[in-house]
Amino acid sequence: MSDNKVVAPALSELLTHHSEKWRGFPADVLPLPVMEMDFPIAQPIKDVLLDMVSHSDLGYIGSVPELTDGFATFCQTRWNWTIDKTQVRVAADVGVGVVEVLRVFTQPGDRILINSPVYHNFYNWINEVRLDKVDIPFVYADSNDDDINPWTIDLDEVEKAYASGIKVHLLCSPHNPLGRIYSHEELTRIAEMAKKYGVLVISDEIHSPLIFKPYEFIPFLGLSDTAREVGVTVTSASKGWNIAGLKSALIVSQNEAINEKLKLMPPAVHFRSSILGAFASAAAFKDGGPWLDSAIEALDHNRRMIKDLLSAKIPSIKYHMPHSSYVAWLDLSALNLGENPAQVLLERGKVAFNPGHLYSPQTPQYVRLNFATSPTILTEAIDRIVKSL
Repeated sequence: MSDNKVVAPALSELLTHHSEKWRGFPADVLPLPVMEMDFPIAQPIKDVLLDMVSHSDLGYIGSVPELTDGFATFCQTRWNWTIDKTQVRVAADVGVGVVEVLRVFTQPGDRILINSPVYHNFYNWINEVRLDKVDIPFVYADSNDDDINPWTIDLDEVEKAYASGIKVHLLCSPHNPLGRIYSHEELTRIAEMAKKYGVLVISDEIHSPLIFKPYEFIPFLGLSDTAREVGVTVTSASKGWNIAGLKSALIVSQNEAINEKLKLMPPAVHFRSSILGAFASAAAFKDGGPWLDSAIEALDHNRRMIKDLLSAKIPSIKYHMPHSSYVAWLDLSALNLGENPAQVLLERGKVAFNPGHLYSPQTPQYVRLNFATSPTILTEAIDRIVKSL
């Protein structure tokens, strides 16, 4: 495989992998829940890892200007976003980054806003810092147009929440599991409301490298001076280049007052991250563009293939193609599989998905399917759903 033609290996090879995705279920279960790609990593990442290991270069992480430089170049090239490199910090992963930012900006009992259904670890992070969760859920409006995401955010209700005394709004942008990209208008209003009501916006942008054409991602801090006054971004190369296990993420600010506040984070936030992850991420941002473009092309094929497979074999499953990343958010309501469809499919079909109730109590009939794999495995997954009915 070259970086210009990313292809997932056969199931027999994937079964030899050591990650949670491939060890979390018995060998006869096809696992499609955990958010990692089955694609081989990019050559520039492989080269830096092999070089460091071969030279026993595995000490504690120190200064990594290569990572900041690579990230700055990527942001400028992909989104025309010029960052202040002095306000980019390293953390072990996005979850750690969000939690550590929350520690310096909030106190236990403060109120934090989310919009469900949303990545299930948002709930864990909120509980870790003992904040009170306020949820303004996305509203579903069925649509046959795949260019229009059917989930909308009610910004009037968000403003009411802000006015009630919200301390932080935690955004998932692009959105997991909805595959949704916030519009310029939505982000602008969020930023303006946050400034008006004194709300900090933390934007989890871990999925931002993975955008399908013709859609465009807008970095929150690249939006406007107002957004930079109220925002912190936490992001990583981990999802875009399939290196989650290397443990490296970035905390980004673009405002001096926020930067001064972030200086209160303990030094351990930096030193708990991985030296391999930091240099692998630097290589990804600097030289991983060809691989990323090829991976997006493969994912684009897969998201369309799922639509075709469902239309042909199980048309009662509702599915709108995501505009970003590599999860399909499937509505199984019409299949009448009981309170937990994911558990039924696991037991009957030996195929594993994430159950919808993890993302919101209002979406128990949904499952999240990771389609960053081979067309062969995706076809088998849909066939196993059919066999479960």
